[in-house]
This record gives sequence, structure tokens and C-alpha cells, in this order.
Amino acid sequence: MNFLRGVMGGQSAGPQRSGAETVQKLCDRVASATLLEDRRDAVRALKSLSKKYRLEVGSQAMEHLINVLQMDRSDSEIIGYTLDTLYNLISNDVEEEEPDGSEEENVHKPSSEDLAVQYTEIFIKQPENLTLLLSLLEEFDFHVRWPAVKLLTAFLKNLGPQVQQIILVSPMGVSRMMDLLADSREVIRNDGLLLLQQLTKGNAAIQKIVAFESAFERLLDIITEEGMSDGGIVVEDCLLLLLNLMKNNSSNQNFFKEGSYIQRMKTWFEVAEENLNWSAQKVTNLHLMLQLVRVLVSPVNPPGATSTCQKSAFQCGLLQQLCTILMATGVPADILTETINTVSEVIRGSQVNQDYFASVNAPSNPPRPAIVVLLMSMVNERQPFVLRCAVLYCFQCFLYKNQRGQAEIVATLLPTTIDANSISAGQLLCGGLFSADSLSNWCAAVALAHALQDNSVQKEQLLRVQLATSLGNPPVSLLQQCTNILSQGDKINRRGSNVQTRVGLLMLLSTWMTDCPIAVTHFLHNQTNVPFLTAQISENLGEEEQLVQGLCALLLGICIYDNENTLENYTKEKLKQLIEKRIGKEIFIEKLAYISKHELYSRAGQKPQPSYSIPEQMLLDHEFTKLVKELEVQIIKAVQKSSEDEKKEEEVKKSLEQHDSIISQYKELIREQDMQLNELKKQVTALTTQNEQSQTMITQQAAQIQQLKDQYNLLKIQGKPVDSHHHMHNEAAQINGIQPKADMEEIGRLQEELEQLKKQHGILEGQLAEKDLIIDKMQTSQISGNKDTDDCTDNSGEPTAAPHKELETLRTLVQTQAAEISQLQAKKQELENQPAAMTGLGSGDVDRDSSLRRITQLESRVSALDDENQKLKGQVRVLTEEKDSLDQQMTRTSNTVVILQTDKSRLQQEVVESKKEQDDLLVLLADQDQKIFSLKNKLKELGEAIEDEDDMESGDQDDDDYDEDEPN
Repeated sequence: MNFLRGVMGGQSAGPQRSGAETVQKLCDRVASATLLEDRRDAVRALKSLSKKYRLEVGSQAMEHLINVLQMDRSDSEIIGYTLDTLYNLISNDVEEEEPDGSEEENVHKPSSEDLAVQYTEIFIKQPENLTLLLSLLEEFDFHVRWPAVKLLTAFLKNLGPQVQQIILVSPMGVSRMMDLLADSREVIRNDGLLLLQQLTKGNAAIQKIVAFESAFERLLDIITEEGMSDGGIVVEDCLLLLLNLMKNNSSNQNFFKEGSYIQRMKTWFEVAEENLNWSAQKVTNLHLMLQLVRVLVSPVNPPGATSTCQKSAFQCGLLQQLCTILMATGVPADILTETINTVSEVIRGSQVNQDYFASVNAPSNPPRPAIVVLLMSMVNERQPFVLRCAVLYCFQCFLYKNQRGQAEIVATLLPTTIDANSISAGQLLCGGLFSADSLSNWCAAVALAHALQDNSVQKEQLLRVQLATSLGNPPVSLLQQCTNILSQGDKINRRGSNVQTRVGLLMLLSTWMTDCPIAVTHFLHNQTNVPFLTAQISENLGEEEQLVQGLCALLLGICIYDNENTLENYTKEKLKQLIEKRIGKEIFIEKLAYISKHELYSRAGQKPQPSYSIPEQMLLDHEFTKLVKELEVQIIKAVQKSSEDEKKEEEVKKSLEQHDSIISQYKELIREQDMQLNELKKQVTALTTQNEQSQTMITQQAAQIQQLKDQYNLLKIQGKPVDSHHHMHNEAAQINGIQPKADMEEIGRLQEELEQLKKQHGILEGQLAEKDLIIDKMQTSQISGNKDTDDCTDNSGEPTAAPHKELETLRTLVQTQAAEISQLQAKKQELENQPAAMTGLGSGDVDRDSSLRRITQLESRVSALDDENQKLKGQVRVLTEEKDSLDQQMTRTSNTVVILQTDKSRLQQEVVESKKEQDDLLVLLADQDQKIFSLKNKLKELGEAIEDEDDMESGDQDDDDYDEDEPN
């Protein structure tokens, strides 16, 4: 600090030191000082001197400043002073203080821009310096980050492409710049926008990187936060950056579309009708927003990308919103003009969008179509010129590839559809076509020509239009009226250029008569038209009239090229003789070339939108330049051909037509044979499938027959025993699926009862055996008791009471058990008799009547089984007959297959023979081609150019294609 005071104070105290010496001392201090404070003070002093002594500081201190950035990175204050000093040296925006010295010395000093470029080159000579500067963007300190942003912006302004290449290869370079948009300090964020604008200019690679760093999302968020169209300069900067990212960059446009960002653009154009406060910033913002929409739907984009964006604009309501602005009141003229241009490109070539635009009505009473309102502005000479051009472009885009719209416009001119109470588009076009304003004439003629573009139906329909020129005179056709105005153009006083009116009418007539022989015939019916054209072409006029002469030559050439020779006085040959006598072929071709040589021809052919600074420059239309390019060669060929050449060409055409007809016949024959062969193949396949199904069915039926035979034999073997008839009947009924339900239920119930009784019988037999065992034991104990009776007395000779009681108890038990045994034996006998009664084999105790009934039932069952047996025999007989019929059908099928195979062989032989015939035909065609080649050589020897080689080779190509399609 003391050093700085000494240096700066010494200048006022002693003799004035020169600026170079002061800068030198400061630089030495920066390089040699060991204390950070001294270096910081020296850099601060250099900063203060960098504006006044820019040359001295830049030439002496640049290297020392770069060293400070490298060595003193930890001190943000000295880094900030260094960045500010470099910015003063690099930037052209800094206002330099006038240095002391003579005027001669100041004159020899380099300019500010030269110094900025030189210092930029010195700094980026080492790419590491720029990488170091990029790394400083990561510092959050305001005094470091903000100067670094401004310095990088200045570098890009001075040497943009070189700096862009260094940043492109620098790791994370673009990402660090994108982080500036997320900075909470608006100054850094806003300057970051300016930095990104400079970074993305003209570099598609950087534009893609920035887009994939979520630039679209961040920029749209900033625009929304700042108030969209009502926002300030920040919104403008965001829109300019978006334009840089997407203009001429199809990848970013596709990314923008796929990210559904088009839908977010709709809210930009929601302008309230009561909002009449259109500030200059709002107008600028809306203008840029409209340009951004046009970038997405520009005609120069790939067709697929443009159509997709047009579809999205309609689906999200963006087109509807633009049409609302289009029909709103109080919209500034430049915004209205740009909105019309934007709507034009949104609907161009999109049928859905064109149909919607045709349905839009203006908010008037009564409502009028938007197209009619716009056309009223186009033919109104008091409207601004740019607005009229925009309306014409909108009308052209509405009719582009829109045959439905073309038919609707032409229909408004036809007598059956004219409404006297309303103004139609056709009436406005006719009014503009015949008005006294030349620009209205030209715009109406071009608009009507677009209604006829590539639409032969509407060209013929327009011939029906009749115009009432004046009271008492008969109506004349629109074609006749156009030719009348064309021939009387010099006699009518117009506001503007008469050349513009005549050029517009000639373009309309040329478009109308191209590929429309009926219109050519109508034109030639007027005896004055051809003399007028020849007079215009043959005259020596000034440069202003050269374009008119060229268009007259074009129109006369169309009368030759599309002439059907229906008028005897104006056949192709007579018109060519007229040109040769009155004008000369060379002069005619020279005058025809005036169109493509005109200075406005190439300008009109660059883009569809008519963009001219003054009305007098509007002479040629974009679509018409395409038509001229196509017709010029054809007309020159048609004029130069002689009658002999035409005869030869007709002969060649006839031979080629014959050749094509023969080829077509053989193609048709081969196609029919292929169809027949395919049908026969299908029939063979169907019969083969049917044969396989029949074989499967026969196999199944044979297995069923064998199964039925086995069942029949089994029934026959098991049919003798009477007691098994019931079982046989059940099995037969089960096999045939006809078992009576009542018998089945009864038999099942009886079998269940029988099983239960058998179980009870077994249980009772077990109980009986147990009782017998108990009785035996009791009898044995009774005998032994009698022997011991005497021993069982007491001393007095009397028996005791206990043995007697026990004996009585045992006797009672024996009697009870004997009775129970008798009951059990009776029940056992009853159970043994019950099964015998159920089977019909009971003893004589069963009632005789019951036995007779049982026998009768059994006999009826046996007879039923015999009937079932007879039925089964009948079914076996029927199945045998069906098997025989199937065998016969199988034999017939086999014979059919053999016949089909024979037919197939015959057809293959016919195909081989037809192929041989085709080979012979190809040889014949080769001979014809040789003859044609010789004829072409003769034509070339006669000096005629032959350019139909592609057509001559088309037949051979078709032959090769059909050779590849022939079946093997």
C-alpha cells in the first residue's frame, strides 16, 4: 500500500512520470512482491490504469495477470481485481479515457477493436488459460464469478469460433456455464444468459450440448417466472438463446418437440382483449416468440419434422391461440404481420390445420371467414405493404397441397355458388385482379394461380367463370377478360407499375394453361391473342420489359407444347412456323431465357415467403419459378423440333407403344398363369388337408367299430347264464349309453340292502358263536358244582345259603341265554332265506306267486337284452356300411390328387413353354432395341438431341423384374 501511494503520489509532487513507467513498476511489483497484500495493491493499481493506459497495461501486464490467476487462486480479492483488469483490456464496451499526449501519437495507436482482438489472441494462445478461467466459474464468490462471466463473454465476442473450440474440448466447460442459470443472484444469471448467447452462435455441437444440459426446461421456467410476454429484457435474452439453440438445428428441434415443450408455448400467446397496453418490450418479446414458432414449422426443415410440429401445434391449441390473436382488435401492425406469417407456416401443407383455418370466423356481425377478412386487407391499397405480403403468403400456404381448399376458392367464382348478399373470396380476388392498383393486380393474380396449382380439375372449372363487364354488354369469360386487360395494359392508368400488372396476369395465364389443353384451346380461339404475343416478343424493348417478353414467350411455348391440334389455324406446326417467320427460333429461345436470367428470379426461388422491401420488386412468385424451370426445357425442345423429327419421334413412340403393348400382354398372361397356378396350389393344399382329415376320421371310426365288435362278442359269450342277464344288460346299456335310469337306481338300492344284510348276518354269527362258548362253559361249571354239593355244608349238616343262590342265578342265566340263542338262530335262518328270495333262488317257504313274478321279470329282462343285442348288431352293420363308403371316398380322393398332380405337371410344362416363348420375345425385343438404337443414331446424325434413354430402358427393366418374379 505504501508502494502504491509512492507511485501514485509522486506523479503530482515531482515531475510527471509517464504511464508506461508506472505500469512497468507495478508489473515488477506484482512479479517480485512476496507479500500477498503488496501484490493485491499492485493489481488494483493496474486495474485503475487499465482504461487510460490500455495499450501499456495490456502489453506489459498480461503475463503477470495470468500468473496471478494461477498462483493466487486462494485469494478471491486479488482474483477479482485481476479479472476486472483483464475485462478492461479485452472488452470493447468499456469507455476509454482519453490519454494525455499529442494528437499525432493518438492517431498512430491501434483502435479499440484491434487491441481487444490482439489481447484475446494472446490470452487464448495457451488453452490452459481459458480452462483456468472456466474453473473460476465454480467459485461462488460474487467478486470472482461475475467478472469471470463478463470476461468469457468478451472473449466470445472477439474470437468466437476459436474460443468455442477450446470450450468444446474442455471437460465440464459447458456444464459450468449452464450452472449460472441456477444462480440466485439475478445479475450473474442474466449475464450468464448473455454468455450462453455468445457461446451458442453458429456452433451446432455446442448447441446440442447446451440443449441436453436441460437448457429448454430452465429457459422456459425463467420465461414463466419473469411474466412471459409481459416480462422484461430477461425474457428477450431467453428467447434469443432459444432461437440460437434451435435455428438450423434439426436435432434440437426434435428434442424440443419430443420434450413436449411446444405445449408450454401456448400460454405465451394468451393475450387478453382488454389489454391494450402494448409496450415496446412486449412487442419485442411477442415478435421473438412468434419467430420461435416459425423456426419449428419452417418450410426449410425436414418435411417429417415440420409436419410433426404442425400436428403438435394443433393438438395443444397453439394454432387456435394464434388465430385468436389474428382476429383480435388493437394488435400492433408488426405483431399482426408476424402472426399472419406464423399461422401461414403452421398450416402450410397440413390438411388438418388448413381445414381448421378455413373454419375460423372473424368476430364481426355477421361473422365472416378469416380468409375473406385477410383477402380484404390484401386488395386494400391503404394497408401496409408488409401486411399485404403476409396475407398473400398466408393464402398461398392455405392452398399449398390443399385441393379441397382450391376447390372451395374456385367454387366461389362459379355462377351456381355466388351469393349476392355476401362477399366471397373469389369476388375479392376478381376485384383485386381488375382494380387500378398494380400491387392488388399482382397479388390477386398470384393468389388465383395458387388456386390452380397442380389441379387440372379446377383449371377446367375456372373456364366456366363469366364476368359482367358493363351494363348492356354480354358477359365475358375470366380468361378473355385477363387477355383483354393484358393487351390494353399500356392504355390503362394505374397506381404503380404497369409491368407488375402484366407480369401477374402472364403468370396466372401460364399456370392456368399448363397441362390443360382445353384452356389452351380457349386461349387460341381469340384471334388477337397470338398476334399480341408475337408482337410483344419481337419488339426491342427496354430492360424493364424484358421480363414481360420472356413471359410472353413462355405463354406462346405453352400453346405449342400443350396443343391438341384442334384448331386448324393454330396447330403446333403452324405456331412453330409463325415463330420462325415472325420472331426466329434463336430470338424466341433468347427471350424465353430472360425469365431465368432476371435478378429477381433467383431471389424468388430461395424461399416460399415473398420478402421484398418495396412493392415494385414483387414480380416473380416462388412456385412460378419452379414451373418455369420445368417448362423451359420442354418448350425449347418442342420449338426446335421439325416436322420430320416429329414424324420420326411419333414412329419411335408408336414402336415403343407397340413394344409396351406386347410386353403388357405377356405380363398379363404371366399374371393370369400365376393366379391360376396359385389357385391350383391352394386347391391341392385344401384337398390334401381334407384327405388327412378323412384318414383320421376313418381311423377313429375303424377303432370304434373294432371296439363295438369286441363288446358284441363279449355280450354274446356272456349272454347264456340266466343270472348274469342283468349284468349283461347293464354293460350293454353302458356301452350304448341307453341304460334305463329306473333300473339302475333299483339295482343299486337292492345291492346296497344286500350288502347291509350280509354284514348284519356276519355280526350275528359272531355273537352266536360267543354265546355257544359261554353255554359250554356254564354247563361244565354246573357239573362240577353238583359234585361239590356235599362238601358245601356247614358243621350242623345243613347246606350253606350262598351256593344255592349262586346256582339259581346260573340257571336263570342259562335259560335266558338259551332263549336268546333260539332267537338268534331264527333270525339267522330268516337272513339266510332273504338273499335267496332276492335272487329268485329261495326255498319253498317263499310264496309261489312271488316266485312266479320274479321269474317273469327275469324273462322280460332277458328279452330286453336280446333286443339290445339286435340293436347293437344293426349299429355294427351301419358302421360297416359307413366304413365302406369312406373307403370309396378315400379312393376317389386319391384319384383327385393324382389328377391334380397331373394338372400341376401340365401347368409347369406350360410355364416352361411360356418361358421359352418369352425368351424368344426377348430376342425379338433385343432386335427391336437394336433397330431403335440405329434410329437414334440416325437422329443424332441429323443433329437432334435424344434424351429419352430412361424411357427406352424402362421396358428392359420391366422384363428383368418379371423374369425374377417367374415361378421356379
